[in-house]
Amino acid sequence: MNPVAHLTPDRWAHANRLLIRKGLAEFTHERLLTPEHLGGDDYRVLSDDGTTEYRFTSERFALDHWQVDPASISRHRDGEELPLDALRFVIELRGSLGLSDEILPVYLEEISSTLSGTAYKSTKPRVPAAELAKADFQAVETGMTEGHPCFVANNGRLGFGIDEYHAYAPEAASPVRLIWLAAHRDRTTFTAGAGIDYETFVRAELGDAAVDGFAKTLADRGLDFADYLLVPVHPWQWWNKLSVTFAAEIAQQRLVFLGEGDDRYLAQQSIRTFFNTNDPSKHYVKTAISVLNMGFMRGLSAAYMEATPAINDWLAHLIDHDDVLRAARFSIIRERAAVGYRHLEYEAATDRYSPYRKMLAALWRESPVPTIEDGQRLATMASLLHTDHEGASFAGALIAESGLAPTEWLRRYLDAYLLPILHTFYAYDLVWMPHGENVILVIEDGAVQRAIFKDIAEEIAVMDPDAVLPPAVERIRVDVPDDTKLLSVFTDVFDCFFRFLGATLAAEGVVGEDDFWRTVAECVKAYQESKPELADKFAQYDMFADEFTLSCLNRLQLRNNKQMVDLSDPSGALQLVGTLANPIARFA
Repeated sequence: MNPVAHLTPDRWAHANRLLIRKGLAEFTHERLLTPEHLGGDDYRVLSDDGTTEYRFTSERFALDHWQVDPASISRHRDGEELPLDALRFVIELRGSLGLSDEILPVYLEEISSTLSGTAYKSTKPRVPAAELAKADFQAVETGMTEGHPCFVANNGRLGFGIDEYHAYAPEAASPVRLIWLAAHRDRTTFTAGAGIDYETFVRAELGDAAVDGFAKTLADRGLDFADYLLVPVHPWQWWNKLSVTFAAEIAQQRLVFLGEGDDRYLAQQSIRTFFNTNDPSKHYVKTAISVLNMGFMRGLSAAYMEATPAINDWLAHLIDHDDVLRAARFSIIRERAAVGYRHLEYEAATDRYSPYRKMLAALWRESPVPTIEDGQRLATMASLLHTDHEGASFAGALIAESGLAPTEWLRRYLDAYLLPILHTFYAYDLVWMPHGENVILVIEDGAVQRAIFKDIAEEIAVMDPDAVLPPAVERIRVDVPDDTKLLSVFTDVFDCFFRFLGATLAAEGVVGEDDFWRTVAECVKAYQESKPELADKFAQYDMFADEFTLSCLNRLQLRNNKQMVDLSDPSGALQLVGTLANPIARFA
């Protein structure tokens, strides 16, 4: 097999066109580029030195969304039309994009990898949106073609070789067996949620035969199984990092290589999380992987893992005892257990945010599969933004399947997804990272029945300085200025998801733009009317404000693509540029 068979001139040209389309749209949205209006839907952008011109047509939607027609894009210099080249596009606009000498080559590498991924995806069989919308959970998960809707370089995965791309990229859909290490208890911590003990848990996940086999491997080397904890490891991490970077630990038998487990897994959209295909009711496994992707090294902190199950238990209890969330049938899939290994020498040499402290840890997250009823199916919410080769959308296909009026379908989805976000914000000062990849939708006959949120301990935050939190949960408290608190909804939900969903449905003629945002406003109003006791907070944090601050994601990555955000001060890292008109303000 030719591992680079996907890299052909035609596919490369197509990938470059799509990426430049996204660059023109998103860099303009973030006010890095200012297209000159040529009349009608025609625009142009000039390179930094004014010699190269990009011409294109674009529809404009709410939230300053640019729906650029990829077929319309052309590049010109000195009266001659030139081929589209995404790397040249970035270089020609590097000043406008604020790319430093240090960041530029790494960003170009991320762009190259993203282009290669797009070319690979174009080799896969073309599945119509209507067919994918009825497919099983993992077919949907591996069938996505875009990745994060805002980030232009959204499939960097720096560190993967081409063979590893074929083995581990979610779109490659290759079965993966995790590698297991025995990690000495004096440097390893296992924590679990209420009612879980280590021995019972690992035997349920691995099976008695595998656990007993690992115990025998240790015994054959004169080591006592009771002195060790089992740690699942991404194969890439073992072969590329741990076997070399942690060589001292292996030589001194603090880490012992046990080999592959029996179960096969599929990588999810987030790359480092695995779904068990042998037994879909078993836990997901999330592993550390020292690959640079979309602004972060995708490690897992052993220190962070320690509190993870407790944070999940606390949140699950809060949800179970809240009438509004129960009525919405809202739930999370809890991170039930976590294990982390501390390399004391690297710790002595680094601060707590260093990638060297995030090389060996894992967590187990509940599977949503056992929670669904007959006739229901699951789909990542990211799929709602998916469009097929004909331009038909996954969301439009669901609406058609449901037989509901489009705004009725939309309202059911909003009541499942947006209402819990609003309620936890206003009732508990609790915010999520509710992007498409972090939400799983439960679908029945095309209609959304309920939403399941995931990625809890690393991504939720409580913004109330006076909230009473258990000591183990204290780390999720963040200090956020009052005037930016509501950006957790306006940016993460409105600008980074609804902006795309609304434009997709409008461009397809499924739901008009006014109808889309009116339905969002109706969901917000209905929630507010149901909770009159929170009226003061609704006034303080006004969902119907005329405008809100534009918070830019690409600007974060363009400034520092290795550590986009300082995790100790997430709001301090925000790149805020001007304002956006709030599309629901006029429906107040």
